[in-house]
Amino acid sequence: MTATPEVLPDAAQELLEHFERTIGRSDRIEPRDWMPEKYRSTLVRQIAQHAHSEIIGMQPEGNWITRAPSLRRKAILLAKVQDEAGHGLYLYSACETLGVSRRQLTEWLINGTQKYSSIFNYPALSYADVGTIGWLVDGAAICNQVPLCRTSYGPYGRAMIRICKEESFHQRQGYELLMTMMQGTDEQRAMVQESVDRFWWPSLMMFGPPDAESPNTQQSMAWGIKRDTNDELRQKFVDMTVPQADALGVTLPDPDLRWNEERGQHDFGQPDWAEFAAVVKGGGPCNAQRVAHRRRAHDEGAWVREAATAFASRSQPGRPSAAEESAQ
Repeated sequence: MTATPEVLPDAAQELLEHFERTIGRSDRIEPRDWMPEKYRSTLVRQIAQHAHSEIIGMQPEGNWITRAPSLRRKAILLAKVQDEAGHGLYLYSACETLGVSRRQLTEWLINGTQKYSSIFNYPALSYADVGTIGWLVDGAAICNQVPLCRTSYGPYGRAMIRICKEESFHQRQGYELLMTMMQGTDEQRAMVQESVDRFWWPSLMMFGPPDAESPNTQQSMAWGIKRDTNDELRQKFVDMTVPQADALGVTLPDPDLRWNEERGQHDFGQPDWAEFAAVVKGGGPCNAQRVAHRRRAHDEGAWVREAATAFASRSQPGRPSAAEESAQ
């Protein structure tokens, strides 16, 4: 990562005050602007986790492409997985503007230094999961990501505009698939309900721990990186999803879920936060499988990277070779 240039104390204070005024006006911080090192490192952590989630998130649904029941469903799913790859590339590019290389980000992912969204450590066991992931998981992602279009770091916010448009389309695709299945046989309806039962609580965990236990939320809110707290986003997701579940004809598996007339919002139960902590620490059903698959794909793609670097070296004299780039 590129270190923040060393400056004299008076100049450092002036730069900090300018940074804080920019944040206070809800203006954007751009890559060439001075920023506190902690702001930079917080962005690297958050954007990288987001990028890793898009790349790892290709796995559970990609596994169903060849088993989708029609050519139309195969094409829809293939296009969605392709979109997720593109989202990862946008976000890796945004992260690179903070002085960290894509090679380093990939190494941090496959060696476990950086995390990705806990939801992708759960298996997609049935074809109904393709629809449920689109409806619930992408729906939760939309709640979380739309406010990021206004995040204080320019490249991240601009990347999120296109990503949110495509995620919204993915959410509608998932909902349409589930609606079609709910109009089918008893077995199909049961498959949808079972899928919703499995993914509901992990979807609520996607927003992170409760605000009182979130170590980063307060500072990220102060810097304008985040615009809403974890609990605020979770509430928004529940309120959005309940009427959609009613329209589908599925039951959300929460006995505490009910409308609170006084608050004008839904009351709901809490996920198993001990399970969330275990998954984040690597103890989920698919943690090892997801990272191993990504590591294997990275290793098997080495020859492509080497060939591309060799070609670029011939067409761009002075460019370092693959071996030289690896040693840097």
